[in-house]
Amino acid sequence: MSDISSKIGERIKSYRRKAGMTQEQLAEKAGIHPTYIGQLERAEKNASLETIEKVAKALDISFETLFEAIITGDTGNTAAKEIYELIIAQPEKEQQMLLELIKKTVEYKGV
Repeated sequence: MSDISSKIGERIKSYRRKAGMTQEQLAEKAGIHPTYIGQLERAEKNASLETIEKVAKALDISFETLFEAIITGDTGNTAAKEIYELIIAQPEKEQQMLLELIKKTVEYKGV
């Protein structure tokens, strides 16, 4: 499957785990088959926008959050991509704390 499918699948899995849900629980809440959740997470299936919206609502996140910065162009900066993925998977409060930490670090280093 495509890189976008893989990224969306990874995000679904990450947000599902963060919510403390099993694939079965997410599927029930979203009104779709549990096997399909696994296929989405593994990027074996492409979901319709309607299905992705159901999954996002079941995860209590916005549709936009799920797709945020998916297509940004390839800068080749894998460290920045990895940092972004780690931060975006955190709740908003922790994202703000991490942002402040990064700002302080950059300020301290004079970068």
